[in-house]
Amino acid sequence: MASLKQFDPASGTRDFLAAEYERREHAFATIRTVFARYGFQPLQTPAFERLDVLTGKYGDEGDKLIFKILRRGEHEASGEADLALRYDLTVPLARAAAAYGSQLPSPYKRYAIAPVWRADRPGKGRFREFVQCDLDIVGSSSPLSDAEVVLALHDALDSLGVPEFRFLVNSRHALFGLLEAYEVPDELGSGALITLDKLDKLSPEAVVSELVASRGLSQEMAQGLVDDLTAADAVERVRTRLKSSETGQAGLAEVDHLLELAKDTIPSERIGFTPNLVRGLDYYTGIIFEVVAPDVPGSIASGGRYDSLIGRLGGKDAPACGGSLGIERILPLLSQTEEAPYAQIEVAVTVMGEEQAADSFRLAAQIRRAGVRTGVYLGSSGKFAKQMKWASEQGARFCVIYGATEREAGTVTLRDMDSGEQVQVPFDQAAEDLFRRCAPSS
Repeated sequence: MASLKQFDPASGTRDFLAAEYERREHAFATIRTVFARYGFQPLQTPAFERLDVLTGKYGDEGDKLIFKILRRGEHEASGEADLALRYDLTVPLARAAAAYGSQLPSPYKRYAIAPVWRADRPGKGRFREFVQCDLDIVGSSSPLSDAEVVLALHDALDSLGVPEFRFLVNSRHALFGLLEAYEVPDELGSGALITLDKLDKLSPEAVVSELVASRGLSQEMAQGLVDDLTAADAVERVRTRLKSSETGQAGLAEVDHLLELAKDTIPSERIGFTPNLVRGLDYYTGIIFEVVAPDVPGSIASGGRYDSLIGRLGGKDAPACGGSLGIERILPLLSQTEEAPYAQIEVAVTVMGEEQAADSFRLAAQIRRAGVRTGVYLGSSGKFAKQMKWASEQGARFCVIYGATEREAGTVTLRDMDSGEQVQVPFDQAAEDLFRRCAPSS
């Protein structure tokens, strides 16, 4: 006997049956509406890219998680890869902006909602295939662009009904200023930030150890950095430490300007300067942010400024910033607000016998043309009880009963599936009547 395990999807991936699929689509529609309200345009790129487009953009750790695609055909035996599934939606955007730069408005404001892939060992709440909801602005170096991205993400989370969340804001310039204040050599800086990005996953002691053993920092440098970033008064410590760094002061100015621009839209308890926020991806150059929620590991949204990425891909360089919603972590936060059970149709049409079948199909077509989701009973048994059970399982609000008696009278019986009440209406008026009954109340 076959094991049910053999029918499971690949590790780190999932199947979505109708109810969950429609719940997700409803969330995506909400996000699209908010992004479009801000003037962002949709962009769709391929699921896979050339390997050289993706590598070298995510740091050493990120590059290890790229799902590579082996060469095909006559090159298959080489065991080499030339393509890869996209790791995120930002690098494909940068490639597209480099390719179509002259055809795009400036600044170019785009959003994308699509799956990405990570060759990771998925833990609880993490997946190898998941959807990102991104928005980005290409062609503007103004801090107003950073603020607009943050505000749009805030409004999307608010529209989705996420009960509690907070934006953590920092700047790569502030972080590089901190490294400068501790006299960390430039060639060790990027690696040090990748390790410091693990402060939310590893103990401070483990981070200090990695900074020394793997990143080449002295014990004094490593301990000082970690102490400053994890202290209860980290904000005051870092602001004081950065007084000696011009780069660090510029970073603090970026953070403070963003907070000022956002203050009339985002409540102060929902946003703040967070010195230990690092974000280890190599392409960030200015403002960075993450959004966290209670009892959720990691972040539910993130982003920042990446002014040099398009140039690194070989195109005409352009400033850019953006952010992404972690919809897989957000959806569980919305489950408490889910109200009605999934309904596949609004109206169920019975087929009480072969002689009524054609009329039942004709009536169903009329109801659908009126804009109401309608299903016709397709079972082999014409038993009334079985058809009522089917209508209930479909989540129908109304059932159309059309048997010999109704056919002879030129009517149909409409049954309210909640109350059980029944009314007779003329056959040729049933579609219009059901449209009125199913229309949402104003």
